[in-house]
Amino acid sequence: MLRELVADREIRALNDTAFAVTPALREAYASGDDEELAEVAMAEAARASLRLLAEEQAAAEVRGDRAGDESGDESDAAPAGPVFRRAVIAADVDGATLRPDLDDAVVRLSGPIAYDRIASIHVDLAEAESEVAKAVEVIDAADMGDADAEFVLGDAEDHQLAWYAAQELPFLLDLL
Repeated sequence: MLRELVADREIRALNDTAFAVTPALREAYASGDDEELAEVAMAEAARASLRLLAEEQAAAEVRGDRAGDESGDESDAAPAGPVFRRAVIAADVDGATLRPDLDDAVVRLSGPIAYDRIASIHVDLAEAESEVAKAVEVIDAADMGDADAEFVLGDAEDHQLAWYAAQELPFLLDLL
């Protein structure tokens, strides 16, 4: 999706679903300024990113994608395997509709987000990949209340997302 953003100069969130500091989120927390509440919304978006990674992994398995060719011929080998990093886009948007039926921080966007509306990109660093890959495997179980899965998810969520300016995104993607 990030590569498409760079190519198309806009991005459409899956089902137009995004996360923001909403009145319901403010009510859910007895204290906290907008910056702290933005971190809560960011954490919710990062968890949603895990779900997107899980969906992509499942789709790759259905397609029969492999991490490499076992024949030993490296010229025909696939890339070294998927990159498991959460990514969150922070943007200034107008016209979002509150979705308290889904969660306190969930909003529905009115359309795609233009590149010039993006404030920053937040992505896991390489050292988070192992924990994020494990979290991708258990995200559904964690959503269903599995305590062991929540523990694995917590290991991934302990990693802070790195901040990048929107204009750095093409260079970041080259490095991944």
